[in-house]
Amino acid sequence: MMGFGMFGGGMLLVWGALIVLVVFMVRGSASSHRTDETKPPQSARQILDERYARGEINQEQYFSMLKDIQQ
Repeated sequence: MMGFGMFGGGMLLVWGALIVLVVFMVRGSASSHRTDETKPPQSARQILDERYARGEINQEQYFSMLKDIQQ
């Protein structure tokens, strides 16, 4: 009977199962990140509110831009 060295018998099956498990885990992780890409686009008002909340724009800029997007 010919052996495959350290991969003889059941070891080949164990390594194969381990590789398949890792592939499924990586694919599952990648698919969970895709849900972020499928979010509906934000409205201009939502983007403006977030920028104001983060401090990227001041109150004067906020109200000026808000007036522009409501026209």
